[in-house]
Amino acid sequence: MPIEIEKKYRLTKRQREALVRRLRKLGASASELEFEENTLYRGGRLDLGGCALRLRRVNGRALLTFKQRFPTKSAIKHQREEETAVADADALAAILRSLEFRPALVYEKRRIRWHLGKAEVALDELPFGLFMEIEGTEKEIARVEKMLEAETLPAVMETYPLLTARLGQKRGGVIEARFARSVRDRARQPVPNRLP
Repeated sequence: MPIEIEKKYRLTKRQREALVRRLRKLGASASELEFEENTLYRGGRLDLGGCALRLRRVNGRALLTFKQRFPTKSAIKHQREEETAVADADALAAILRSLEFRPALVYEKRRIRWHLGKAEVALDELPFGLFMEIEGTEKEIARVEKMLEAETLPAVMETYPLLTARLGQKRGGVIEARFARSVRDRARQPVPNRLP
């Protein structure tokens, strides 16, 4: 069973710019800018809590992910994560609806992934703010956090879906956090290694 281990931080624009400078100085390699549309479903066991079923559309690809969060009071979260590529996101969405899973919330995200040692550092922009996630072992997260001088950054315990539920807008029974159309259109155009 794959376990995802990560720590999330809220950033200001200035903090994000400083992190990018540090990442470059440390020789971290960056991915191209990704634009994601994440749809989380409800129904069945998902309504009991602690689990999530997500259909993610990113740069012309699609992924179906099941997550099960393990309870913790630590800022570093651990969760079971099963993920698979999907050939046709629209067909899968239709299958999920036919199985009586229904969209509960949708959030958009712009992300650049940086690889530093054995960790992945993701710099994210969502309609409600800027964030960083460090994913790796707990030891690697602490090491990268120190390298990036990020020890004093505020840790975020909430997941993006929880933040969306709190900060998003309800439309047609679905809670959404979407960028303005002009930002969304710009984000979908491939721009390698450029920050928003």
